[in-house]
Amino acid sequence: MIIEVCAESYEYALKAEKAGADRIELCKDLHLDGLTPDYESAKRTIDSLNIPVFILIRPREGDFIYSNEEFEFMKSDIVKFKEMGCEGIVSGVLNSDYSIDIERTKELVELSRPLEFTFHRAFELVSKPLKEIEKLIEIGVDRVLTSGQEEKAIDGLDLIEQLNNISNNRIIIMPGSGITKNNLTNFELYNEIHGSFKSEINSIGFKLL
Repeated sequence: MIIEVCAESYEYALKAEKAGADRIELCKDLHLDGLTPDYESAKRTIDSLNIPVFILIRPREGDFIYSNEEFEFMKSDIVKFKEMGCEGIVSGVLNSDYSIDIERTKELVELSRPLEFTFHRAFELVSKPLKEIEKLIEIGVDRVLTSGQEEKAIDGLDLIEQLNNISNNRIIIMPGSGITKNNLTNFELYNEIHGSFKSEINSIGFKLL
């Protein structure tokens, strides 16, 4: 199982690596559900860690419906973080009706190549998740981070399992939100999981697995 740890600083990313994380999703302002990290922090993290670092591209808090100016800024950030040497991009765009903006998301996916692309938890807001997952597969998204449209992934397992069955190995379904060492066994069917694991990582000598 690959454990991706969400980190909002270089220091926490380093602690996560030492605790056994397999990959980092770097952001800032987790209290706002994560925003695009600062360039300086990203560069230091990418250069210092020996595990892959994915970068969250989310220019502001709130919904995932972006103006043309915001979208251009997102694309510019992807180019900059690719130049820094990150190994993946985490992002996504919605329409005003909370369906996935496939044209814009596809543009982000193609701009991110050859890096991996994760569609983030904007997926929690879509009204027809079982239909939308097929669209993400069609445009080549590598994985979807989801809590099954519940606050905690443990409560969204029914939808997560449905998505995993539909995916049929065409896209990675990565459960995230509220996953801890104590409930990890509920996610054994999944090859990748996501979490901040703060209580675990901040424990001296703790190993994630």
